[in-house]
Amino acid sequence: MIIFIHVSIALLSIAISSFTFFKPTMRRLFVSYGFILGTIATGTYLLMAYPSRILQSCIMGLIYLTIVTVATVYAHRRLHTRQLAFNTERQLS
Repeated sequence: MIIFIHVSIALLSIAISSFTFFKPTMRRLFVSYGFILGTIATGTYLLMAYPSRILQSCIMGLIYLTIVTVATVYAHRRLHTRQLAFNTERQLS
């Protein structure tokens, strides 16, 4: 059951991070961060509960974490740039 929850959270995390990458908002970023933390938490639990496949699990976890983190950080940068441009435009008007 915990594996199903872990995989579901990870897949939702990838979907939300992808959506946030293309249409960033602060709310979506926070949701993305929450799903990343949920995936890490359930993955850590699985590694402690079933330590026999640690190497394979850790490699897949690092690949997942890298992809989702890069997408989320880039979305955060895009949002910040957009907000900065909006604020600058407002000040000039």
